[in-house]
Amino acid sequence: MDGHEMAEVVGAVGIFTFITIVVTVTIWQLFATWRAKAALAREAEYRDLTARAVSSQEEANRQLADLRTRMERLERVLTEVE
Repeated sequence: MDGHEMAEVVGAVGIFTFITIVVTVTIWQLFATWRAKAALAREAEYRDLTARAVSSQEEANRQLADLRTRMERLERVLTEVE
């Protein structure tokens, strides 16, 4: 094997290594982007769920306040009847 053949082998190995690294990094970045998009979608769903939970809690608080007012009126009526 002379120097020229050795340079060809080293060049081929170097190109193969370079291509392997480029493909690996590209795949890695694609999956990282995919995971980030999935995380953003999940966070948006959690925000929506939280907003709905808060809205439901506020509605329940309004209903409880209404019931409390009605109970106070009923108690007044009952005390007046006695």
